[in-house]
Amino acid sequence: MSTDEPPHPTATANTSANTPRPADTPRSLAEALRSREDDALAGLLHARPDLLSPVPTDLTQLATRAGTRASVVRALERLDRFAQQVAQTLAVAPEPTTYDEVLGLLAGDDGDPAVAEALPHALGTLHEQALVWGPDDRLRLVRTARELLAPSPQHPSPTGLGPTVAEATAGMSPTRVQGIVAAAGLPTTHDPVSAVESLTALFTDRARMSALLDQAPAEAVEVLSRLVWGPPYGQVTADPARHLRWLLDRGLLLPTAPGTVVLPREAALHLRAGRAHRSPEPVPPPVVAAREHRPQVVDATAAGQAYTALATVEELLKEWDEGGPAVLRAGGLSVRDLKRTAVALDLPEPVAAFWVELAYSAGLVASDGEADERYAATPAYDEWQELPAPERWAALATAWLPATRTAGLIGGRDGKDRTLSALGPHLDRSAAPEVRRRVLALLAALPEGAEPDADSLLARLHWERPSPAVRDLRSRIAGWTLNEAELLGVTGRGALSTHGRALLGDDTTARARGAAAARLLAPLLPQPLDHVLLQADLTAVAPGPLERPLAEALAVLADVESKGGATVYRFTPGSVRRALDAGQSASDLHAFLAAHSRTPVPQPLAYLIDDVARRHGHLRVGAASAYVRCDDEALLNEILADKRSQGLRLRRLAPTVLAAQADPGTLLEGLRSMGFAPAAESAEGDVLITRAHARRTPPRSAPEPVPDGPPLPDDTLVAAAVRAIRAGDLASTAPRKEVHETPSGSLPRTTSAETLATMQAAVMTGEAVWIGYVNAEGAASQRVIAPVRVEGGFVTAYDHTADEVRTFALHRITGVAELADDE
Repeated sequence: MSTDEPPHPTATANTSANTPRPADTPRSLAEALRSREDDALAGLLHARPDLLSPVPTDLTQLATRAGTRASVVRALERLDRFAQQVAQTLAVAPEPTTYDEVLGLLAGDDGDPAVAEALPHALGTLHEQALVWGPDDRLRLVRTARELLAPSPQHPSPTGLGPTVAEATAGMSPTRVQGIVAAAGLPTTHDPVSAVESLTALFTDRARMSALLDQAPAEAVEVLSRLVWGPPYGQVTADPARHLRWLLDRGLLLPTAPGTVVLPREAALHLRAGRAHRSPEPVPPPVVAAREHRPQVVDATAAGQAYTALATVEELLKEWDEGGPAVLRAGGLSVRDLKRTAVALDLPEPVAAFWVELAYSAGLVASDGEADERYAATPAYDEWQELPAPERWAALATAWLPATRTAGLIGGRDGKDRTLSALGPHLDRSAAPEVRRRVLALLAALPEGAEPDADSLLARLHWERPSPAVRDLRSRIAGWTLNEAELLGVTGRGALSTHGRALLGDDTTARARGAAAARLLAPLLPQPLDHVLLQADLTAVAPGPLERPLAEALAVLADVESKGGATVYRFTPGSVRRALDAGQSASDLHAFLAAHSRTPVPQPLAYLIDDVARRHGHLRVGAASAYVRCDDEALLNEILADKRSQGLRLRRLAPTVLAAQADPGTLLEGLRSMGFAPAAESAEGDVLITRAHARRTPPRSAPEPVPDGPPLPDDTLVAAAVRAIRAGDLASTAPRKEVHETPSGSLPRTTSAETLATMQAAVMTGEAVWIGYVNAEGAASQRVIAPVRVEGGFVTAYDHTADEVRTFALHRITGVAELADDE
């Protein structure tokens, strides 16, 4: 069990380690945690939620888990740059060290007020996260963190420092060590340990070290200047040059392997004027504004883009309404289908991929689960369409912000060199929600209407999470976030909008924040119109957003020709036939246009409707495989004589009936391509009416975000965990009477009779006892209980571990011991 007990003192020049330890100084991380208040323990569990899975039984187990490699690596990666620099400094400082020594290594001989001001907070963060323990005069870095951050040839330290003199001379012969001491002008000693201490004292003495370097050849000083900031290792030949021999003789370069030398840490620190880092960064770089806009312009621009976002999602789902593209065998959308969708939306492919992923994250689109699996709208899409426009936008925005699916990855390659497809697997990145929120929070910290400078924003994010393992991905997610926020209408002209700020509000739930954003957006969105402007060139102009029933009806009757501030619709024979196929009559269409046009219905449009309606349904197509029925024999003769009908393989069954070997759908399309206007009919001879919006998936829930590690615990869970850990620690550390038959500190096995007798005696005396207990699931635990009643094979007792009254089965108690008298 590793609870970060301090290692045994080594023979090094470590003045802190040789200082007597006060009686109240913790000897291990477990003892340091035991001395914390409950609020401090709760802060640790909030900062490192992986320590809660599962809840530790006591503080010793919590300390052990906090020192595991995976947990320490995770905690170090989440530190900001200065906190990491402090941890790196502790890894190259003596152990234990003092606050003043750490400050000196960070600020250097000349001091640095910014470092001095920021150090208490950084050390407090390391203390809170149990990466550092001990008082200010005996600070210790958790052993695992020290192993990760300490310099080694395989893993150079970010500080650029090498090993200490003691570490570098550990395998050196005593004669060689004494020779170095003599060449450095120091008296020889009686043993190598004192010789190393003498050499270390020389290198750490500023005055004597300066005097020694004043004697160095100029070439030797140049060599030291190349090694001083790292890497500290260099190569030498078997017969080094005179200036290199001068450095080797005096221990300023020490051999670590054949042909390899290193600059000792103490010498490097002298050359650096005491600094462990070349450039400490105690202050986060500011996010500066690239340009500023009036807040009203920002809000208006963002609102316009929010309206476009709603229209784009609606157009996407209409495109897939009657059955969208097929699902790939490995999952996701094919490259061809994504291109087809991008063309239909008149958008670049990356932008179309974003809208597809957003609709999926909002639960508006999913696979239908059929044998021939395809994507289609979900029932939630119909509910979403019925909402007011601001609420529909809020639903999209609140789905985007916490989503782990990252549309920017689409088209790239995964670790196995497979293409990442839209709606496919492997698009989840658990860092995405945190980066999105942080980017928006940094925008919110700027003055209203300020557009950030992208480079300064990335520099701030890099300072907050400098770990190379996540830096590149976080940078890309930040860039995608800025673009996606603009597309969605969260920002306008690069600046955070008023309704975008509401998404980051203080409300506890995403629903409440979305509702607040919707209220702020509502006055900015244009009101839907109930009219269009018909023109003589068979077009209709919608000068703004249309009411939903009007927009849906017009989308069936006409084709969209152009979009923008005003939408232009064009009436064609095909679009009019589409409306007639949907069950409308010519009179219905005339009445609809007259009711919703601010201009008279143009004569060419009226003629177009009447002409298509007159010919519509004259031919009837049914299933034979398929047949064509028409009362006009001459029309059927015309079809048979047309060479374009040869692919349909038609033959006459009767004067008014033709049979085809094609299916009804193919026959309908073939006849329409020849310029006819057939209508499909049922087996009873009735005209089949085709309506849009026919395909929906079964109910589907939106995809759950993939968290980065265990989910963040709430205050209730953390408070309960702290109580359980405290109670378990009480049970494991409670003084007990010695039982000579068993090893000291272990729980004795007792017979049922002994257990019953001890429990009955405890009820009479009111004393607490220590028990071992195995529950119904077979999990063993140790508890401190105060028995209240023993009857029927059960003992009712107050359980100090759980802080409540419980009933225990006597046959499940494996052992019992009385607590010591002083307890």
